[in-house]
Amino acid sequence: MLKNRVLLLLVCVFFSLSSCDSKYYFDVYKSVPKKWHKDSVVSFKIDPPDSINPYNLFINLRNTSAYKYNNLFLIVEMVFPHGKTVKDTLEYKMAEPSGKFLGTGFGDIKENKLWYKEQVVFNESGKYKVNIQQAMRENGKVNGVEELEGITDVGFSIEQKKIKK
Repeated sequence: MLKNRVLLLLVCVFFSLSSCDSKYYFDVYKSVPKKWHKDSVVSFKIDPPDSINPYNLFINLRNTSAYKYNNLFLIVEMVFPHGKTVKDTLEYKMAEPSGKFLGTGFGDIKENKLWYKEQVVFNESGKYKVNIQQAMRENGKVNGVEELEGITDVGFSIEQKKIKK
């Protein structure tokens, strides 16, 4: 009896997860050292699913309570297969004014799914590369934060919205 309930529960969880509104084509995380050095670049090599459909691109971060800022600046560079490079400086809100961290998760680690680009068509054939680097600055200081504490993992994901019929 208990075995049947556990099996039923697992089947329900499987179908609820597989019926989400979007489909991941790429979802990879990379750990960063205890302190993310300003010169350290986290890179992802991407083999796009196709060259026709539009995709949404996300930067995914995991942070702990050791993260002491309410925002995060990143330099994100996309290198296309034929050499073109697009570089963006992005700012993301990481905490409310009260200091409560945004994101999901229980306990000390929060996970944030941050928009990078939407409706991107990978119209060049070949591998793409995405480079992510922290670019934090403290107020009134010219030099960047040398070693950023509290970010444990940096991820990148590509997803396509399912077309509803």
